[in-house]
Amino acid sequence: MVTNKKILYVQTSGIDRPERLYAPFILATTAAAMDIDTTIYFLIKGVESVKKGEAEKIKIGDFPSLKEVMDQAHKSGVKMFVCDQSTQLLGLSRGDFVEYAKVVGAATLNDLLLEADAVITF
Repeated sequence: MVTNKKILYVQTSGIDRPERLYAPFILATTAAAMDIDTTIYFLIKGVESVKKGEAEKIKIGDFPSLKEVMDQAHKSGVKMFVCDQSTQLLGLSRGDFVEYAKVVGAATLNDLLLEADAVITF
């Protein structure tokens, strides 16, 4: 299936709710395999999930670690953006995140929302 569709996943849940962290990565990886342009935007406590060293600590049941799922999403072409204002709110610096998660401003989220064909928030 080849499309020009875009899906935006907004992750607001943090590492204190690990059961909510897997879905955006799995859905985005699946969408990327369907040739859908996919982006995950990490907002508020959601930025914790892409902080270096945190995803390795999260593993639920027989699922791979969150880091493995996250790496697979990256390899599939899923774009990942981190809200700069959320990092400031939580006292994190731009260098605290996995290398493929780009820190961006609030205007980027607004642009992504306006351009998306679908938005799902976790």
